Amino acid sequence: MVTNVLTPSGDPQDMQEIAVEFPDNFLLIDLCGEYDRNLAEIEKTLGVQILRRGNQLAIIGEADAAAAAKGVLEALYRRLEEGRSVERGDVDRELRMGSGEAQVEDTGDQLEMFKGGRVEIKTRKKPVEPRTDAQKAYVQSLFHNELAFGIGPAGTGKTYLAVAVGVSMFIEGHVDRIILSRPAVEAGEKLGYLPGDMKDKVDPYMQPLYDALNDFLPGKQVAKLIEEKRIEIAPLAFMRGRTLANAFVVLDEAQNATSMQMKMFLTRLGEGSRMVITGDRSQVDLPRGVTSGLHDAERLLTGIPNIAFNYFTAKDVVRHPLVAKIIEAYDADQ
Repeated sequence: MVTNVLTPSGDPQDMQEIAVEFPDNFLLIDLCGEYDRNLAEIEKTLGVQILRRGNQLAIIGEADAAAAAKGVLEALYRRLEEGRSVERGDVDRELRMGSGEAQVEDTGDQLEMFKGGRVEIKTRKKPVEPRTDAQKAYVQSLFHNELAFGIGPAGTGKTYLAVAVGVSMFIEGHVDRIILSRPAVEAGEKLGYLPGDMKDKVDPYMQPLYDALNDFLPGKQVAKLIEEKRIEIAPLAFMRGRTLANAFVVLDEAQNATSMQMKMFLTRLGEGSRMVITGDRSQVDLPRGVTSGLHDAERLLTGIPNIAFNYFTAKDVVRHPLVAKIIEAYDADQ
């Protein structure tokens, strides 16, 4: 049902009230969220007002905004009907991307993405869905290219999504191993005097990779796979001299690799493997005068077939909303 409503400061033709009925009251409660926080997020983002009337939600606002809010609510309700939960991230994704549907389909010898709509990455613990168009294009690129780069600011999901795709391809049997690496470069702090053996010293650098893995695989399984060397997490320097075959390989924080290290790492790519390089050009911790290997790789490899470059901006940040504003402030000061 669509009707016009008059507001004190506007033309009634510019405003609409759209009533959307949801037959299951229990699902409607989950749709609204605790203390109606999901509705509040939609209202704030789209500039509409949402009123609850029994098993209906009335959306009041400008025509385009009201229609957009209706699409978001209906998409989230369909998600609940499918037995999936609606979290804050799901609301954010629908607000950013709309309600198209798609999924990752196993075709036997490769993974394919349907064009358009939603992309879902299946892992042992939970499905993972990109929350921005740039993230969706990035995930598609990871499945379709043997070598892919993800370049952009912190908080845009570059590493998180790469590890999710790696876990998905591993559990589907498309690769035999997952190898995660980072340059062990100190970000303004000296960690070399920390107590313990080599593993104890380098683990602080690798912790973000452990965190991502533990989001997608049960902790005991992660430990077992690491013990069996089917998952490896190691500093970049440990890659020298190896050929990485039938593996999903991720190099994180690649802006802190030197040009020689980047060349060394890229030439480790073996048969049946996929490689992902992620980095943020604004967070280089190399000594002054040392060229970032990420910069050189971007300059030299752009345009080569089967090598994809994917870029993110502050608009793709999916951490706390303040993170995007902080990044924009620093970018504006350069």
